[in-house]
Amino acid sequence: MTTVDHLRQVRLGNLRTVLLALVDRPGSRADLAARTGLTKATLSNLTEPLLANGILLEEPAALTGMGRPSKPLRFHPDGPVAIGAEINVSHLAVETLGLDGETLQRHLVPTDIRKSTPDEVLDRVAELINQISGPRKHLGVGLAIPGVVHDGVVVRAPNLPKLVGAPLAEGLRRRLGLDVELDNEANVAALAHLWPHHLAGEDFVHVSADVGIGAGVVLNGEVYRGVSGFAGELGHVVIERDGVRCTCGSRGCVERYAGLDVILREAGRRRLDSLQKALDAGDPKALKAVRDAGEALGVGLATLMNLFDVPTVVLGGSYAVLHEHLSAAVQSEMDGRVLAGGERHTRLIASPLGEFAVARGAAGLVTRRAVHQPERLFA
Repeated sequence: MTTVDHLRQVRLGNLRTVLLALVDRPGSRADLAARTGLTKATLSNLTEPLLANGILLEEPAALTGMGRPSKPLRFHPDGPVAIGAEINVSHLAVETLGLDGETLQRHLVPTDIRKSTPDEVLDRVAELINQISGPRKHLGVGLAIPGVVHDGVVVRAPNLPKLVGAPLAEGLRRRLGLDVELDNEANVAALAHLWPHHLAGEDFVHVSADVGIGAGVVLNGEVYRGVSGFAGELGHVVIERDGVRCTCGSRGCVERYAGLDVILREAGRRRLDSLQKALDAGDPKALKAVRDAGEALGVGLATLMNLFDVPTVVLGGSYAVLHEHLSAAVQSEMDGRVLAGGERHTRLIASPLGEFAVARGAAGLVTRRAVHQPERLFA
């Protein structure tokens, strides 16, 4: 490595440090120097290009105590944004996210895409993105799907078989003219609870359900994907050896007992909001459907907890909506089956991010990459 290359790497490393500090919270140069260990002169040198390119904004001087007034730096409210998009069995969702983690616009469209071709799905996603994208600079698109992906291609999606083999990332890139990163929806939902702020600690499992069930496993502050990207397939953990046939080809998978479509069918309801009203009214059939699903989910989660020994489970998506009526059955099964239960109580919480966790996490893929690779901000 030449001296010039070395100096460039040092500068990028310092720039990354400053940006990460600002993601945590705004601060003056003096504050940033104290938090990063960099000198004020180095900070000024690093932040000038960010200010000149509209990435950062310097606020008016304010007297916060003894000494000279400070000028806090923060991400510019009109700075570059990332786009997150979710393709799911029953809906499409999009969101734009600033580098500071602020949601700018979002939109969700209920729809059943199981019979749609890849081109039809991508046309609709591109249309939704164009509706919310606005005039600001775009850093790229994160695209999430309930399936296993590799190099921008869907390699396994039991509930969306028509998308298997489709180069979704490249197809959306051609439509939008932006870089596109494809990932599994459970993984990006978990990422949304890590970036830009930790919402559930550094070790947890995030689980959510639509037709299928996906789990994102987070260990030491990083999403664990496994060697081939199959980690977290909680929906296909077998809980009954000779049970109900599953779309994956196996039998007795968790999702055949605790998936949202199963809960709705057993409750005699067609929509989640209708189910919620029935539960609030104390409808016995609805209560039993959710309790039975919670018990099945708890058995599957106990297996996952025994494998990874994490202290927290985050219920997301429809499970977060049903948390009040679902959690007792889930907790009861985990308490009786998780081996570490005697040492500590497994925490079971509802996600605060609602139905946009996946789209937000998909956008977070892009903002996180931009902060860790600052050269992308100037591309």
